[in-house]
Amino acid sequence: MASFTHATPERRAQLGSALTAAGLDWSDNGPVDPQFLTYTVTDPHGRTWRVSPATNFQISGSDSSQIWQASCGELLMTTPVLSARMVADRIKDAA
Repeated sequence: MASFTHATPERRAQLGSALTAAGLDWSDNGPVDPQFLTYTVTDPHGRTWRVSPATNFQISGSDSSQIWQASCGELLMTTPVLSARMVADRIKDAA
């Protein structure tokens, strides 16, 4: 069974800080079990992105900071599993 113990409060704070630093509007669905955690992010073009923690099966042992995955239905795009800063940059720079 997949676990989401890597989505710690510290890592959640890092994601929030990275999204804010990138100038993106965002919200999360509150203090929920990490497997149900979802961030809703609006990119500079007004598109909505969904950011969630990856499952433990998706996380690489070589870089434990890469735990977030983003998707945008309007662009039919899902990112690979990335770090908080990389997810924020990918959303901000999406064409």
